[in-house]
Amino acid sequence: MKKYIVFFSFSLLYACSTKSQENNFKEVFTLDKKHTEVSGMIFHQPTQKLWMLQDKGNPSELYVYSVDGTFENTVTVNNQENTDWEDLSQDTNGNIYIGNFGNNDNKRKDLRILKVDGSDLTSNSINISQETTFYYEDQTDFPPKKSNLLYDCEAFVATNDAFYLFTKNRSKGFDGTFYVYKVPNKNGNFKAEKIATLETCGQYKSCAITGAALNKNGNQIALLTHDKVLLIPFVNDNSFKQENITIKELGHNSQKEAITFKSDKELFMADESEKGKKGGKVFMLDLN
Repeated sequence: MKKYIVFFSFSLLYACSTKSQENNFKEVFTLDKKHTEVSGMIFHQPTQKLWMLQDKGNPSELYVYSVDGTFENTVTVNNQENTDWEDLSQDTNGNIYIGNFGNNDNKRKDLRILKVDGSDLTSNSINISQETTFYYEDQTDFPPKKSNLLYDCEAFVATNDAFYLFTKNRSKGFDGTFYVYKVPNKNGNFKAEKIATLETCGQYKSCAITGAALNKNGNQIALLTHDKVLLIPFVNDNSFKQENITIKELGHNSQKEAITFKSDKELFMADESEKGKKGGKVFMLDLN
């Protein structure tokens, strides 16, 4: 009888935990049918809109949505090729940054971050005001051996002074390792300085980093995988320590590649459509 009571109590606790998790994570809306490969997203503070981009093979455009899911506008980025746009970020002045650094094969030598001035975002056609090109300080082979494919990137955040990049591990024998690099937020060509080596877990589809976001106050970073959010309190370069990571399980696995803070306690994320599966949706995680 005692064993039964213990088992029942455990089952009830598990059911409550699962329910709580489901209540904290929910689908918010479906994207326009043309936006099936959203790989970067921000909740832009000055406009109070969701701005998005799509990755390789798509037009050089940004897409504007209301937070309730109304598709409002397409903004063309002039004279730029979408080589492999993978993430969006913003600074405290409302400027937007496009991460053109997707590097699936680990052999690109034209990695770059593009700046769009916040004052230009009312136009349907915009120009780049700053171009930051960079190279990884420790990459010597293009591509490296299959056991060392650690130089793809789908995630970054911008501060007024620097960019922080979080690599996507594509190595054979995936072990969850990813690197954190720092690049100056300036016009020019720079060495990406490796400032940390961190780990997620050993399953590629659950643990490869696909997106990043910095909250409005600049003191918390969220990293995205297909079914997890990793939260890191952010103060400075020394913040990137394994013991500082808190993992939030979403209880939902899809090809999520974009994440942004709406508030300190609300995260929006978007997934891509996968062959044979539904996708192209926006979700919200409540951190309360």
